[in-house]
Amino acid sequence: MHYKKSWKKLLSLGLAAVTMLALAGCGGGQSSSSSGGKQTLAIGLMPDTDSLPFLIAEEKGYFADEGLKVDIQQYKSAMDRDSALQSGNLDGAVSDMLAASFARDGGFDVKITSATDGSYKLVAGKEEPAKDVQGLKGKDVSVSRNTIIEYVTDQMLAKANMQGDDINKVIIPQIPTRLEMLQNGKLAAATLPEPMASIAIHNGGHLINSSDNLGINPGVIVFTEKATKDKKKEIQAMYRAYNRAVDYLNNTPRDEYIDFVIEKAGFPAEAKDALVLPKYHKAVLPEEQDVTDCIKWLNAKELVKETYSYDDLVINLLGD
Repeated sequence: MHYKKSWKKLLSLGLAAVTMLALAGCGGGQSSSSSGGKQTLAIGLMPDTDSLPFLIAEEKGYFADEGLKVDIQQYKSAMDRDSALQSGNLDGAVSDMLAASFARDGGFDVKITSATDGSYKLVAGKEEPAKDVQGLKGKDVSVSRNTIIEYVTDQMLAKANMQGDDINKVIIPQIPTRLEMLQNGKLAAATLPEPMASIAIHNGGHLINSSDNLGINPGVIVFTEKATKDKKKEIQAMYRAYNRAVDYLNNTPRDEYIDFVIEKAGFPAEAKDALVLPKYHKAVLPEEQDVTDCIKWLNAKELVKETYSYDDLVINLLGD
């Protein structure tokens, strides 16, 4: 099922769920539990490197130091995460610009509150002779349709003066399956997030290009519009703890935390040796050009109707 179509279905389910939650006076994302006078924040994470500052902030007590209770909820699928966000079970989530745009286009308002440090890599199989994007012309390259993965892949193609149909896009939504098929020689290449990209390279694949090389960063943290209004001080406290976790990750020997993050993030065991962590950055707003380019791509593919501006999607809550 395509991401866009799934959003429409989820919106109808989400609206019904929100109504039920309102009547019941409950819901994880709207919890009135407090610590030090602050409401609980419910945050949805994915099994990727963008989630690590949250896990470290919880483990090291940085959230507690801010008088903040964070209910971390982990998801293996972006669709499950987005459904939880719509239904009111989450206040915010590690996400991406496409998901935020789809939500807005579907009538569910979320706001981008910061960029993240996610990396998306186009990796060729160990037997694939191609050394650059042009070498993949006409070959099987796996992506997930209408997602951040396809967006990054198309940006790589454009950089090489190629179009989306210059490669044979093999649609495999499940990331572990995409990795497995690449490693089994059934694909020329695949675009993968971390840590799967590092695992593919560790097991003999070779890097063709990456979002880092292109200087694009479509990964973001989002919050519901309601949370940005009702829980502003909690979100600001969360970011203070997040920034401390970034400092920890950047300045602590890998061996001191790698076992913990592999377990808590749900990474495959082989990621312990393979994973190359990014240099994390303290919370900042996304670059306007990143947002604009993303919306242009969505409009060109007729995946969203409106041409949203930067201010339509982004809110600045990073100040004290």
